[in-house]
Amino acid sequence: MLLNHGDLARGGGWIHRAERLLDSVGIDCVEEGYVVYAAALRRVFQGDPAGAEAGFSNAASFGDRFGNRELAALARVGHGRCLIHTGDIPGGMTLLDEAMATVSPAVVSPGAMGDLYCTVIDGCQEAFDVRRAQEWTEALSRWCDDQPGLVLYRGQCLIHRAELMLLSGLWSQALLEVQRACDRLSRPRSEPVLGAAYYVRAELHRLRGEEPEAEAAYRQARIWGREPQPGLAELRLAQGHVAEAYAALRRGLQEAGADPVARARLLGPYVNVALVSGAIEAARSGADELSTIAGSWDSPYLGAVSAYATGSVLLAEGDPAQALTHLRRARAAWVELELAYEAARTRILIGRACRDLGDSATADLELDAAHSELTRLGAAQDAAPVRSRVRGDGLSSRELEVLQQLATGKTNRAIASRLFVSEKTVATHVSSILRKLGVESRAAATAYAYQHHLL
Repeated sequence: MLLNHGDLARGGGWIHRAERLLDSVGIDCVEEGYVVYAAALRRVFQGDPAGAEAGFSNAASFGDRFGNRELAALARVGHGRCLIHTGDIPGGMTLLDEAMATVSPAVVSPGAMGDLYCTVIDGCQEAFDVRRAQEWTEALSRWCDDQPGLVLYRGQCLIHRAELMLLSGLWSQALLEVQRACDRLSRPRSEPVLGAAYYVRAELHRLRGEEPEAEAAYRQARIWGREPQPGLAELRLAQGHVAEAYAALRRGLQEAGADPVARARLLGPYVNVALVSGAIEAARSGADELSTIAGSWDSPYLGAVSAYATGSVLLAEGDPAQALTHLRRARAAWVELELAYEAARTRILIGRACRDLGDSATADLELDAAHSELTRLGAAQDAAPVRSRVRGDGLSSRELEVLQQLATGKTNRAIASRLFVSEKTVATHVSSILRKLGVESRAAATAYAYQHHLL
């Protein structure tokens, strides 16, 4: 309990005391395995999952030898989470599945059972395994229905359900679930996992365009120990604070170090923000790293994130044909996973790629479909600019061409050469673009164009 609440010093003190008492009697017993497990858990909380692997493996062997399925399951799940953290996703998921296949409420205490469910679901989310997370969340929900007194696990169950509803586009239902989670976890005393609930709430408000509510929820998530990135950076981007969003995600990647799980979670948003910032080379580097990580994991979700990022970069680099290949792959994966919001966002870029290839009819069809789906979901902030893009957003076709060139950082002279017009004509178009978009600089026009899917 002390370790789970972050009190590593006192928790470590009890571990050392237990080790000393066991050493003094020299008895080979299952309790020794529990102490080994606790010591490994402490190493995880100290940020050393690689060092904890041997401890969890040893603890599992104690559980097997003494027929203690609770200890064996806890230790294997811990070992599996360590493997996920260090990049061995298939090995980690195998251990999670094996551990859960051998337990039942009849042989495992309620507290341990709740820990197992929640830890396994967290592991699935770390590995971006949406299907597995959904299956175990449904199992946790059924178990919680039979355990009305376990407020903590019922609250975590609601958080996991809200997270999956968020992904599936059931945003109104997800808000109700996350509110119930906040209520449960706040009484009789607030729990650390409250930060996770507030983060989910913030994401829901952000997607629905409710910026003040999202801001407040991200702040609460931070107070309760949940890092509010990458969601807060995406909110800043939507508010037009491009430099702030870019700086936050660069800082997040620096802090993530070599942790592939943490980096994979940040790289998709990072690529998007880098493109809006005009840092195409940085975006390409991020997309390539994400592709490398996704290639080593068996995760359709992460593969779709990677394909979307690569397609976005290819569009910015002026290669719509190759971009279209990656974007269609991403959309197919989103549809298979039943993630409607991500599928709609991808259709916007597919429409842009088709337009760049000269197929304006297909482009308008894709944008119309994206607008319809985003409207159905309640993503008003995303939907309105898509409709504006279908209508031209007040820009002529030539102004859209100039804006596209402007967004790559070209000077008026370079744009004039590319479009075979005079430099004075380009200057006139640029002035008109700034006026119609309601911005004051070329950089602001570029940011607006990316944020509102005009490119």
